[in-house]
Amino acid sequence: MHEIRSPIVAVLGHVDHGKTSLLDAVRGSRVAEKEAGGITQMIGASYISKKDIENLSKGLAEKLRVRLVVPGLLFIDTPGHEAFTNLRDRGGSIADIAILVVDINEGFMPQTIESINILRRYKTPFVIAANKIDVLSGWNKQNTKSFLESIEKQREDVKAKLDERVYSIVAKLGEHGFNSERFDRVSDFSKEVAIIPVSAKTHEGLAELLLLVAGLSQKYLEKELYIDRNKPARGSIIEVKEERGVGKTIDAIIYDGVLKVGDEFYLLTNSGVKKTRVRGLLAPNPMDKVVAAAGVKIIAPDLEGAIPGSPFGVVGAIDEEELKKQFRSIVFESSELGVCLKTDSLGSAEALIALLKEHGIPIAKVGIGNVSKEDVLFAKSISEKNRYLGAILTFNTRTQRDVLKFAEDEGVKIIENNIIYRLVENYEEWVKEEKEKEKREMFAKLNYPARIKFLPGCCFRVSKPAIFGVEVLDGKIKPGAKVMDKEGNLLGEIKSVQEKKESLPEACQGMQVAISIDEIVLNKDIKEGDVLYTHLTKEEVDLWEERKELLSEDAKFALEEIRKIILKKMIEKK
Repeated sequence: MHEIRSPIVAVLGHVDHGKTSLLDAVRGSRVAEKEAGGITQMIGASYISKKDIENLSKGLAEKLRVRLVVPGLLFIDTPGHEAFTNLRDRGGSIADIAILVVDINEGFMPQTIESINILRRYKTPFVIAANKIDVLSGWNKQNTKSFLESIEKQREDVKAKLDERVYSIVAKLGEHGFNSERFDRVSDFSKEVAIIPVSAKTHEGLAELLLLVAGLSQKYLEKELYIDRNKPARGSIIEVKEERGVGKTIDAIIYDGVLKVGDEFYLLTNSGVKKTRVRGLLAPNPMDKVVAAAGVKIIAPDLEGAIPGSPFGVVGAIDEEELKKQFRSIVFESSELGVCLKTDSLGSAEALIALLKEHGIPIAKVGIGNVSKEDVLFAKSISEKNRYLGAILTFNTRTQRDVLKFAEDEGVKIIENNIIYRLVENYEEWVKEEKEKEKREMFAKLNYPARIKFLPGCCFRVSKPAIFGVEVLDGKIKPGAKVMDKEGNLLGEIKSVQEKKESLPEACQGMQVAISIDEIVLNKDIKEGDVLYTHLTKEEVDLWEERKELLSEDAKFALEEIRKIILKKMIEKK
């Protein structure tokens, strides 16, 4: 028997923009509203019926030309894009529509943009809830849940201010490729994103929000909403929990068919596809069966290692090979060079993979769960070939202390963050720091540009080694530095630098010191008064040219002199 099911609604948005408050408003967080009935609490979801939407939006349905057909709306209880990515199956989202909450006073923030990108990736239609209209300067709270009724009673300057904020959201959406408009001015909902001004605190605008979400779902998603209530169920695991006296259980959203006690079903675990049988269903009370769309807790044996964010299905509704294919497309290990990912769920892994690909960051391994010592050794093997890819990125997982210590000892970087876009930012910042560190290490090994003068009357030993006094005219010298004459001929390497018979690590501009060189004979290879230079190759000169900010002003002069000598010698060779 075919019938239309309730649309599944997800709520996304930036932190502190009011996602949870809006869900509380939908659920009816106060006791008086709960007593009014109609809002059914399920496992991981809240259901608001068609009747209650109609009661809430009396008179509005006619004005907005909406006739409700859907039985109600099923709101996913956990807001945010991380939870949204767990509502997945066949590479898409099981959420039919999303509400993107934007603080009307703050506008777009980083997580707003990340939410938009995820919604685009999953091709999920959405509306904007422009929240916190009650905070607008001059806003006069009205005893109504309708925005249209409330705005009529506001001063003209407040109306203008609200429009200004709404159109700043319109502009931002435009930058991301979406046409949008305030909901009551939209001419075609299939081409424009509707913006509904609301207050999660006063509930103004809640009537239009619920009515439009239900109306848009049934108008544009009708085919997706039709289900056969006798068909075996398909769903998505949103959370795996340990329940006292029961053991491992899974909280799931059923989006198609019927799930019954006794049904055999396939699910994904860390060790691959597993088949088990439903022993009990809680929604939240014990049930014999659950029909889509619904949130339910499933009690079953062998749920160890079940993966949040993964699809599952009753035998006959889902193919074991299909699940294996989905698993292999996300959780993998390759011989290619790339970073290692560890996440809490299949959904967040999929979202992170997509974001890393957008940033051009290659991936060598993806796993679900905490970082292990094996992961550290895998990343180390990558690091030995490419130090910038030998890192482990973890999202919403905990790394044990002994593993952190092991990674530190092995020189493997573990980057942790519970916000996807920040995790990628943290990795890119680390790469930048590592590249700077590598350059500093490289420049520390390079000959530093310097000019030195053989001081008259300071020949202390003629050869093997030649020991003589010099003044550092520009730059600095240190043991190990190679020295050349003004023609560019390599003379030898400084073995030691001394001042008053004390060995020095280096000598800077203006210092007079004694140096020793094995390869030369004084008054034959060089004479008193000669100006000498540290010997740099053309490649070393070019490297210093790129990083001149690391040089003192006098060293820059020495570098320019050395560059002229090298160029002259190259021309003479031709």
